[in-house]
Amino acid sequence: MAGAAIFDVDGTLTDTNHLHVVAWWEAFRQAGHTVPMPDIHRAVGLGSGDLIERLLGADRDPGQDEAISSAHTVLYGTYFDRIPAFRRAGDLLRTLAGRDWQVVLATSASGAELAALRRAVDADEVIRATASSDDVERGKPSAEPVELACRLAGVTPDQAVFVGDTVWDMEAATRAGVGAVALLSGGIPRADLERAGADAVYRDVADLLDHLDDSPFGPDPG
Repeated sequence: MAGAAIFDVDGTLTDTNHLHVVAWWEAFRQAGHTVPMPDIHRAVGLGSGDLIERLLGADRDPGQDEAISSAHTVLYGTYFDRIPAFRRAGDLLRTLAGRDWQVVLATSASGAELAALRRAVDADEVIRATASSDDVERGKPSAEPVELACRLAGVTPDQAVFVGDTVWDMEAATRAGVGAVALLSGGIPRADLERAGADAVYRDVADLLDHLDDSPFGPDPG
């Protein structure tokens, strides 16, 4: 077995980051807050509680948090039947599985949202396990989701590579001691991803698939 290929989903396998931005923006607006969309974009990938605290501050009224998070969930849910996967996302997962990599998802999504994302990617037959927000106490940039993904795959960190699109993904991978591959498909600048610990950067999943042999997933990932 080659090891574990751990994937973030939003912005990595599915083109959903900006859908989250719009949903969060409206959820904040409904609660009486004006939050610039670029700020929301940079926070996407954090768990709901961490995202709200980052954007509204520690001195906010935390009594609003649940209502804001619930509003985001409802608003984002309107896209579930048409979530777009990035081109060749499923092909990448199937190719890695065919090379004996164990494919595991590490995502902040859960429940109906995770089910919708998996339908969009359309590669369930090769996804071994999922480390979702329901399974951990702390989301990315904590190492906990990536560490859980390694345990689910039965590998040590040096046998795993994590693919994501945000600074939080790269920080989580680095803290967990796994290889970190960044994709630009989430809209985060290359320099930011590299500063956060990316070992390699690709345009999107299709670009990674085209260069798989020269990537950390190549014949000699070490």
